[in-house]
Amino acid sequence: MDLVRRSAFTRAQEDYLKALYHLHGDQRPVPTRDLAQRLGISSPSVSEMVTRLTAQGLVDHDRYRGQQLTREGRKVALELVRHHRLLEMFLVQVLGYTWDEVHDEAERLEHVMSERMEQRIFELLGRPELDPHGHAIPSASGKVRSLSERKLSECIAGEKVIVQGVSDEDAGRLRELQRRGLLPGTRLEVMGVSEYEGPIEVRIKGRRVSVPLGLARGVFVEEWRPIGR
Repeated sequence: MDLVRRSAFTRAQEDYLKALYHLHGDQRPVPTRDLAQRLGISSPSVSEMVTRLTAQGLVDHDRYRGQQLTREGRKVALELVRHHRLLEMFLVQVLGYTWDEVHDEAERLEHVMSERMEQRIFELLGRPELDPHGHAIPSASGKVRSLSERKLSECIAGEKVIVQGVSDEDAGRLRELQRRGLLPGTRLEVMGVSEYEGPIEVRIKGRRVSVPLGLARGVFVEEWRPIGR
C-alpha cells in the first residue's frame, strides 16, 4: 500500500481521521460540533482527541474555525476509506451479502486489514473503481475519482439523469432505495418535483415511482447523455 503505514494509530484515531475526511475536512476546517455529531460523542471528547492528533501532525486545529486534515492525516483517512469500500465490494460480490448489510461489517474489518489482503482483494475483484453504493474507491497512491454530488432532490421536472451513488450509512434507507429500483447506474426521468416536502415522482423503465424527499436527498445523480448525443 503506497498511502501510509497505520500501525502507530489506534482505531479511535483512525475513526476520527476518517470522519473528518467524510466531512470534507481535507478541503476546509470542520467545526467541532459537526465532528462530534458525526462520531456520536461529546464536543469535549472530540477536542481531547484532536489535541492528540494535532501533536502527531495529522490535524491542523484552529480554535475558531475547527480542524482540518494535514497531508499525512489525509493519507491515513484515505487508506481507511479504501479498505472500507474494497471490503464492501468483497462482501457483496464474493460472500453474497446484500448492499444494506455490508457497512457495519466493513467498519469493523477495515482497521485490521493487511496490505497483502488489501492488494489481493483488489486484484480478485478486477481492480474496481466504485463500491456497491457508487462511491469512489481511492487508489493505492491516494487519488480519488471525482463524482457528482448533485442530489435527486435538486432536479427539475423533465430532467433525465442516471443514479451515480447513494448514501450508505442507513440500512433501512438502502432497502427502500432497492425496493424502488434506485440503484447506481439506474436511468430515470423526473416527472414531478417535491411540493411542500412531498415526494418526487420519477419514471424508471416505464414505471412511475414515488420517492420520499428524505430518500431523494441521499441519491446522487448526473445528467444522462445517451450515446451519440
